[in-house]
Amino acid sequence: MDLEQIILDAFENNLVYLLIAAIVVIAILKGVKFVPQSEQHVVERFGRLRSVLGPGPNFIVPFFDKVAHKISILERQLPTASQDAITRDNVLVQVDTSVFYRITEPEKTVYRIRDVDSAISTTVAGIVRAEIGKMDLDEVQANRSALITTIKATVEDAVDNWGIEVTRAEILDVNLDQATRNAMMQQLNAERARRAQVTEAEGSKRAVELSADAELYASEQTAKARRVLADAEAYATQVVATAINENGLEAAQYQIALKQVEAVGKMSAGDGNQTIVVPSETLAAFGDAFKLLKGRG
Repeated sequence: MDLEQIILDAFENNLVYLLIAAIVVIAILKGVKFVPQSEQHVVERFGRLRSVLGPGPNFIVPFFDKVAHKISILERQLPTASQDAITRDNVLVQVDTSVFYRITEPEKTVYRIRDVDSAISTTVAGIVRAEIGKMDLDEVQANRSALITTIKATVEDAVDNWGIEVTRAEILDVNLDQATRNAMMQQLNAERARRAQVTEAEGSKRAVELSADAELYASEQTAKARRVLADAEAYATQVVATAINENGLEAAQYQIALKQVEAVGKMSAGDGNQTIVVPSETLAAFGDAFKLLKGRG
């Protein structure tokens, strides 16, 4: 009996130790938390915010603290949303948007907003309608990058209290109703026709200008040639006048004789049989011309 009692006492003592060891192990398991790199954990104590655990090993008070929320800090993309908007010039458009964001302060996201995605989508829709209402349709189409920048900045201000960072906002497409499309197509065709007419008119104008320039150039060249001929005749006259002044009547008779010889030569150069009647005065002039030529030779 004594041996049995000793064994029973030893078992009871070991059981206490085993229970203590088990409690220690459980406490360690509950007190040490390993957080993945892509997450942050929100810790509560008796229902109140205690701390936010970052990536890596963390320690909490077991049985008192608990991880109430595991929040992913990866960047997220909202589903593509479409909303109607009216431009300043009263054109109805349908805008497709997409927003990228990530949670930077999980404690705000957990305790200040229930459905983050729905809240951001609603906020973006309202901002898009407000911003497009300030612009004409042509401005929406031409200044899309500036519109995106404005929307992103406005959304960031609106969601700042939710612990969210908007990393990117995109306008994927701006769609028009069919009636507006048809009106724009008619306007585009009219603009193309106008440009074609302007181009044709400019071409005709240029052709007229070039033709006028060509005629002016031809007139200038003709006038220049006439001036050259007139200068040549004047020079020849001056030479003859100088010769007459220096040599008297003999030079004049010499020039007249040369002209007569040239005239007869042209008359006799014609085709066929020709009979040339030369007056006696002309023969006398030839004789005088030959004498003058002979004398000059």
